[in-house]
Amino acid sequence: GARRVAGTSGCGAETQLKRCSMAHNCLQCIKYLMFVFNLLFWLGGCGILGVGIWLAVTQGNFATLSSSFPSLSAANLLIVTGTFVMIIGFVGCIGAIKENKCLLLSFFIMLLIVFLLELTVVILFFVYTDKIDKYAQRDLKKGLHLYGTDGNIGLTNAWSIIQTDFRCCGVSNYTDWFEVYNTTRVPDSCCLEFSENCGLHSPGTWWKAPCYETVKIWLQENLLAVGIFGLCTALVQILGLTFAMTMYCQVVKADTYCA
Repeated sequence: GARRVAGTSGCGAETQLKRCSMAHNCLQCIKYLMFVFNLLFWLGGCGILGVGIWLAVTQGNFATLSSSFPSLSAANLLIVTGTFVMIIGFVGCIGAIKENKCLLLSFFIMLLIVFLLELTVVILFFVYTDKIDKYAQRDLKKGLHLYGTDGNIGLTNAWSIIQTDFRCCGVSNYTDWFEVYNTTRVPDSCCLEFSENCGLHSPGTWWKAPCYETVKIWLQENLLAVGIFGLCTALVQILGLTFAMTMYCQVVKADTYCA
């Protein structure tokens, strides 16, 4: 009887040791995969932040078209996004290397919040497309009055680039500029052939296409590229969530079996 008990006890200890070894090996594998993933995530954040700072320094508030949200510039959006991605990546890296349950859970929660916020924004955008359309056009028309004024170089540059590159003029019509100048005039970037003060010439020498619709059509034509980018972003985030939760579970298992 004593021999049987001893044998059973030895077998149980051996099984426990095997489980501990398996849990440890799995943990090490996931640990390095998650570290590499988060290192790339962090480097991506550095890149986004770098581009944002470069835009802010060289272009002023480039692409600030909204008068209601002057801080909503391409540079500021990239700086905020880059900083946030760097923080999440850093927490994930340290959590993976240290095998810290608290940091792994924090990484998972932060990434989940970002993912759910993005999902909410996309759903709301499709539900309220018409209302967003009307508000955006109204806000952009309001922003035209800031064109060429002091402290609005970003907005001025953005409109000049859009009108030149998309061969369009005004938000919904070139006549939008008449209210800005209080006369029959448009910016020189509206001209078919650019020359100084060409915006004072007759309407026959200006682009007729409305910028809002032109940019909207361009986005619709490039919807596949936008969709692929969105899908890749979502997949990266889901992969990050999977890594974090898998590693968290492995740390718990290792703690249980190797205690």
